[in-house]
Amino acid sequence: MPDRTLVLLRHAKSDWSNDDVDDLHRPLAGRGERQAPEAGRWLAGNIDGIDLAVVSPAARARATWDLASGELDRPPRTVVDDRVYEASVDDLLTVVREIEPEVLTVVLVGHNPAFEDLASTLSGQAVTMKTSALAVLTLSGSWSSSGPGSALVRHSGRPPGPRSQES
Repeated sequence: MPDRTLVLLRHAKSDWSNDDVDDLHRPLAGRGERQAPEAGRWLAGNIDGIDLAVVSPAARARATWDLASGELDRPPRTVVDDRVYEASVDDLLTVVREIEPEVLTVVLVGHNPAFEDLASTLSGQAVTMKTSALAVLTLSGSWSSSGPGSALVRHSGRPPGPRSQES
């Protein structure tokens, strides 16, 4: 069975200037609008053949993916999944375990602290994810068998240069 690649993309910097906007509808800040395409360019140059994107319904997560995926030669099928917003690590594990078996590479776009928790749970190592950060994990086996210690972190950090975890 081929390895699976799970790319976690934390949404870009959001705009906190308007107190009247609720959390779900908070847009990207100017910095976030500049950072999200950088993430897309990094993905285009480093990740082959993204099959699926699963995106939080939050405006800042959807905008991050719209800007990032615009940098890809062939944007993947995209699904907005309500479970990714305000998710716990268990919620995210459920989402990952339900990915179709034929899908080999997935980008999950969402939020902390759940993204750091998911990367740390799957890899068994601490992973920090600032806004616009990427964590690229390799899972051996099926999506349905994903769990604690089932993944290796290949890259993590903010574009344009997430650092490699491989020696």
